Amino acid sequence: MKYYSLHRQSPEVSFETAVVNGLAPDKGLYFPDNIQPLSVDFVRQLKSHSQAEIAFEVVKQFVGGEIPETILKQIAAETVDFDFPLVKITESVYSLELYHGPTMAFKDVGARFMARCLGYFNREKKEQKVTVLVATSGDTGGAVANGFLGVEGVEVIILYPSGKVSEIQEKQLTTLGQNITALEVAGTFDDCQDMVKRAFMDETLKSLTLTSANSINVARWLPQMFYYFFAVRQLEDLNKPIVFSVPSGNFGNICAGIVASKLGLPIAHFVASTNVNDIVPNYLISGEYEPKASKPTISNAMDVGNPSNFVRIQQLFDNNFDQLKKHFSAYSFTDTQTREAMNTLHKNHNYISDPHGAVGYLGLKKYTQSQADTTGIFLETAHPVKFLDEVEKTLNLQIPIPAQIAAVMDKPKTSIRISNYADLKRVLLGG
Repeated sequence: MKYYSLHRQSPEVSFETAVVNGLAPDKGLYFPDNIQPLSVDFVRQLKSHSQAEIAFEVVKQFVGGEIPETILKQIAAETVDFDFPLVKITESVYSLELYHGPTMAFKDVGARFMARCLGYFNREKKEQKVTVLVATSGDTGGAVANGFLGVEGVEVIILYPSGKVSEIQEKQLTTLGQNITALEVAGTFDDCQDMVKRAFMDETLKSLTLTSANSINVARWLPQMFYYFFAVRQLEDLNKPIVFSVPSGNFGNICAGIVASKLGLPIAHFVASTNVNDIVPNYLISGEYEPKASKPTISNAMDVGNPSNFVRIQQLFDNNFDQLKKHFSAYSFTDTQTREAMNTLHKNHNYISDPHGAVGYLGLKKYTQSQADTTGIFLETAHPVKFLDEVEKTLNLQIPIPAQIAAVMDKPKTSIRISNYADLKRVLLGG
């Protein structure tokens, strides 16, 4: 397997180089040069395979033999060694819960997979440190911090917008220490992401080995395919068209789902559900892609004004707008609508959703208004406790604190406050 830049101004590279570099030299996102469907028998017989076996089979072509099979099987098994339950809401609607990992967010899978791959590639280069530089709008930071904690030869620097992540999210990325450094940015997530992109383009930082653990990195992005296979594996009725509604911010998760469908998974349609940061829903209406400054919402992990991975989605549909619209819809919802959906799920179905899952539910309901005879699955991407104040206030209840969250709440926060790119650069250069 080779990877090429979507800017098409850089040479093709191996999986290892794509992982270590994060971005191509021309600053384009890496993309696999071909995607081979899995065998029809394998897809039909998902129930006879374990999660670890499915993860290995799904990802091995993308690794391209660069990690020995025995080690890749171990990496896959360690990546998915927790549950991904499909919870029935109604006869035709399900929630796929992706928050049963160590930091209780869907990003645990990609972070764990990438950390283990990078650890393998760096196994004989301990004197040559890799710096993982990542911006987070919420859960990425905690998942990356946990996934990379203690990995030899890897330093992790996480930028997050001050006052715009929940207290639990902040604790998860500022309390671990060791090889994890948290930078608290006076600004928005887009400011954090812009700084990270600028660092990758900065010729004066060439002495550093920088890589990203955002979903721009192929080792963070591609393992998200696993969720869709695990969901279909749990369905009893595969006769109706399957629709996935994905809460979307940077669009890496839904993009990986589309790759899963290219591998042969029977998914009829994808719905990208966003908050008021509605760049992609507007694009599908107007045909004009117009990034904007992000707006703060109660579903903060989706507060993204220029989704990085949408260019990959366009590539998966050969940059054909009509083909994209045939298989892909996108809708945006306000905070008021999100709270109403949280209340509906709780009162009518005794289900507690976080704000992101509620947006996913709204997108599914909107799409299925005109496509009734379907099996709909919305992704519940984070445990409601990650947004404790908002969930308890909206639903007028108390949520028990899970053990893995309680473990970080009393630890002291350690972060470095920065205001601009010059501050980031000083940290990177050890100043």
